[in-house]
Amino acid sequence: MSNPMTDLISTEGRYFYGVGRRKSASAQVRLYPEGTGRIIVNGKPVDEYFSREMDLITIANPLQAAGHASTFDITVRVVGGGVTGQADAVAHGVARALVVYDEELRPTMRRGGYLTRDARVKERKKPGLKRARKAPQYTKR
Repeated sequence: MSNPMTDLISTEGRYFYGVGRRKSASAQVRLYPEGTGRIIVNGKPVDEYFSREMDLITIANPLQAAGHASTFDITVRVVGGGVTGQADAVAHGVARALVVYDEELRPTMRRGGYLTRDARVKERKKPGLKRARKAPQYTKR
């Protein structure tokens, strides 16, 4: 059985690279031009790695906004975080790689919000509180 990741890399030499991040997830994305639209994430097809439909839509959004839905073969190495954070990191990386491919796509990606790094992370728990902001119930008597 052949490895889809190495098959893709051996058939295509030149690629466009982008790194995407979200929460604690980080994705390294490679776009191979003149492809068929295959997306390989950590050695698996994208629909096998991300089972939720919303995550697949999130990943495809930058490609559709640029009008390159089936123009590229994409390989992704993603680590850290949870499923949704990883999907958002992949979408961020795809958008960045598209801008490397064609600088004229930058306004389109910026308008869609795909280039903006979403820096929201879970707030740490504070001493004396139950969670980050929830205080113990106050009792007067």
